[in-house]
Amino acid sequence: MQTVLVTGSAGFIGYHLSECLLRQGFSVVGYDGMTDYYDVALKQQRHALLSAHPQFTATEALLEDFARLREVVLAARPEIIVHLAAQAGVRYSLENPRAYVDANLVGTFNLIECAREVGARHLLIASTSSVYGANTAMPFAEGDKADTPLTLYAATKKAGEVMAHAYAHLHGLPTTCFRFFTVYGPWGRPDMALFKFTRGILEGTPIEIYNGGEMYRDFTYVGDLVRAIRLLIDAVPPHPSNAGPGVPGDTLSPVAPYRVVNIGNGQKVRLADFVDAIEAECGRKADRRLLPMQPGDVPATWADNRLLKALTGYAPQTPLREGVARFVAWYRDYYGV
Repeated sequence: MQTVLVTGSAGFIGYHLSECLLRQGFSVVGYDGMTDYYDVALKQQRHALLSAHPQFTATEALLEDFARLREVVLAARPEIIVHLAAQAGVRYSLENPRAYVDANLVGTFNLIECAREVGARHLLIASTSSVYGANTAMPFAEGDKADTPLTLYAATKKAGEVMAHAYAHLHGLPTTCFRFFTVYGPWGRPDMALFKFTRGILEGTPIEIYNGGEMYRDFTYVGDLVRAIRLLIDAVPPHPSNAGPGVPGDTLSPVAPYRVVNIGNGQKVRLADFVDAIEAECGRKADRRLLPMQPGDVPATWADNRLLKALTGYAPQTPLREGVARFVAWYRDYYGV
């Protein structure tokens, strides 16, 4: 039985990935700081559900606590490490930038160092489409330059990619960094648009829509994202000297067993149309408050997912209306609405 360490296991994506791995027979070691960036009760409930599996264990501690993290990693000696834990949120990075430095820089370094020490077979690190920053050519492709981040959140995630590349080169640590686009679905984060819009529509309170709804996002259903991560676990980057012919558009480093992969739907959806879909599932209209673009936001994101398809034979495919319906059903059940 293979052991996987999942950081951020009580988080939105970490919960779903851990559940998927447990169903497939993996032993999962969870690690989560349980920070109060959003409702801790939601995180605790996710961990409680995972704890029903006998092959799941969890530690509640911060990534910045290197001694504790190292103790957990050395005890588990995981073959695979999936690093999802991070200080999330684009707008919050304007309010509390130090939280991003602590979690996303120091925490990520600590995790990479532990992966090196135990000789993990594959380290997978969550990055973000926000690293594409001021780029305007779309869809965003992994080979595009990503040197113009617009927020500290994006800057810290790009820094994590770069640190990981250095370790992959210096220590031969096989590493995949995957760039998420806008992920949504059941058990989502309360600070994200789908959660806030659904709550506002069902409660009859105003919802804030930036740039008049003229923004575009590549919405990726969480179940599709998790399936892609699971498939990428097996797509271990080879050392370039043993790489063979490769696949079209591969981002395999010329000097390290390292690559970057987008995980996105490959379609862009207008924000105003996204709200329309939520209204349809909720059965009522939203009180829309149209606001200007927020600092750090970008008008559009859209993934080129051809490399993901080439490496795994898979790409996200859940239709938006179906994914929104699943979230609204979960929300109604969880909150008794």
